[in-house]
Order: sequence, then C-alpha cells, then structure tokens
Amino acid sequence: MEKKNDKLMIIIAGLIIGVIAAGLAFLGNPKNMGFCIACFLRDTAGGLGLHRAAPVQYIRPEIIGIVIGAFCAAFAKKEFSSKGGSAPMTRFVLGFFAMVGCLMFLGCPFRMILRLAGGDWNAIFGLVGFAIGILCGIFFLKNGYSLKRTYSLTKAEGYILPIMEVVIFVLLLVKPAFIFFSEEGAGPGAMHAAIGASLAAGLVVGVLAQRTRLCMVGGMRDMILFRESRLLLGFLAILVAAFVTNLVLGGFHAGFAEQPVAHTDGLWNCLGMLLVGFACVLLGGCPLRQLVMSGEGNADSAVTVLGLMVGAAFCHNFGLASSGEGPTPAGKIAVIIGIVVVALIGVVNTYVKEEKTAADAA
Repeated sequence: MEKKNDKLMIIIAGLIIGVIAAGLAFLGNPKNMGFCIACFLRDTAGGLGLHRAAPVQYIRPEIIGIVIGAFCAAFAKKEFSSKGGSAPMTRFVLGFFAMVGCLMFLGCPFRMILRLAGGDWNAIFGLVGFAIGILCGIFFLKNGYSLKRTYSLTKAEGYILPIMEVVIFVLLLVKPAFIFFSEEGAGPGAMHAAIGASLAAGLVVGVLAQRTRLCMVGGMRDMILFRESRLLLGFLAILVAAFVTNLVLGGFHAGFAEQPVAHTDGLWNCLGMLLVGFACVLLGGCPLRQLVMSGEGNADSAVTVLGLMVGAAFCHNFGLASSGEGPTPAGKIAVIIGIVVVALIGVVNTYVKEEKTAADAA
C-alpha cells in the first residue's frame, strides 16, 4: 500500500509540475522552456557576468526557488543534513561536462521532456542519446563504480548555497550596475515570466521534487536496474500534463523545423544528451536533482551546481554552445572530449580502485 501511495504522490507532483512548466512558457518564459535547469543556470551565469553572451543573461528566479523550496521542505521534515567530501573535484568536472552536453542539445533532461510535450521532435534524438548514456553509466555501476562515502559536515556548510541564492535574488531585485540583463528582443534571456510568478513556481517545484526525490536520470536508471518505475512515472506525468496544457494554451507545435531554442542536427542532439546521461549517472542525479540535494545540505551537489555554472560560462566564452543554427565545430570537439573524460572517470573509479584494493590485500 505504501509503495502505491508513493507512486500516486509522484504522479500528482509530476502533473502539477507539468502544468506549472507549460504555464511559465505561456507567461513569458521561452517556448518549451518553462523550466530548464541547464539553460537557467547558463542565464544566471550570464547575469552574474561569468560570460558576456548578451542573448542569455538573466538571473532566473526559478533556480533560486528550487533551492530554497528544497531547503524549506528538507528543514521542515528534519531531512536537512550537511554532508560532503565524496570526490568534490570529480563531481565538479562531471557537472562541467554535463553542461557541455546540455548546451549541445540546448536543454537538460527536464527541458527534453518539455520539448517533447511542445511537439519538438528533435528531442526524440536527445532521448535516444540520453538512454544510451544512462546505459553507459549503468555498466560502470554494475561493475562497482563509486565516488566513495560522504562525511558529516558542520551545518554552516550546508547553508552556504541556499544563502548564496538569497543574495543572488536580492541582486536581481536591486539590479546593481554589475548585474547583466539581456535587452528586450535580444534572445532567450530577455524572455521571462514575472519575478514573483517565476519564484513561486520554483518554490513549488523545489518542495515537490524534494518530497518525491524526482529525477529523470534516477528514473531511467532504476527502471533498467531494478524494474522500479516510481521515479520515471513522475516525468511521464510531467510530459502528459505539459502536453495537455500546451494544447489548451496553444503552445503545441509539432515538427522538426523552426522549433524554439533548438536545432535540427539529430546526431549532435543525440551525442549531447548521451554525454548528459552518462555524466549524470556517475553523479547520481540529473541537474534538477543536484539543485534539490544542494538545498538539502549536500555540499557535493553544491559543487556540482558550481561545475554546471562554470561549464555554461566556458561554453559561451569559447563558442561551444549550440544555437538555432546548429552546433559549432568547437562544441562538437568538446562533446567528444567530454564523453572520453567521463568514461575515464568511470574507469578510474571502478577498475583502478579494484586493482589498488587487491594490491593492498596482497
């Protein structure tokens, strides 16, 4: 009975989140981007001046809301726990390359679902690559991959990222000269719902994602490894709810060409999301889950979020990010390098560890 209740809860949460996500696009966010953790971290990095790509500079209240919402939910349920120390630099690198993959595809796993719900069939190639990447990660999990244990930290350590988000929100409201904003009509950064609506949406999603442990990567991983469908049902519910909401609000436009903030290169959509799926399995969660865990006090997830932001800044400073015109040559090279680096991280933390253990035993 408890298992059925858990599934019902995550389905209801997914339906609510799907409606919110499609509703945000109707209220002003870019089409098929009511929520995109990767794109919104990229925009926030631009707003803070970490990159100077004028079309994508805006501090996204949704990101702030997710972290604070997860923090409040965890604190209320006495689940807030400061911990970390599980290969933080490796997690930073994995977060960095996960962002490289996201900006090749132009979206995180969350947005991949929302693109499908809006009729963007290019996301099908992304979904195929994402599934292949998860299978690559599962191969290492089955063979003993581990980034080792986490350790209890002082409570102050877990408060740092939520406090940073509050400070960033104040900067959004005050708008000092050193904060950047995309000019109206300049690109995705200039498209956004009202601050209050965006923050409220983020808070709700943060609470729901914290309570249900919602994670696209975890959903597909658990389905493949354990035939457990609970987490995956949440994202299927998001897909259905966003699709229906798009139909009602006129946001569904099926096809490949001229989709918002998307390109039609199927191979690189696939490879970009392959890198995302692969890296996120080794991280233990998708970008949304990393944000939520950082709100719960997980310093390793906070480091991963910083890796995602630095990755976004790097992609736009060095011409790695795709656009509606398609992927760049430098972006293609970066994705291939990313796949190789993530595979090496898998090998080092699976087989090299085992060899060392065997040598110590001898």
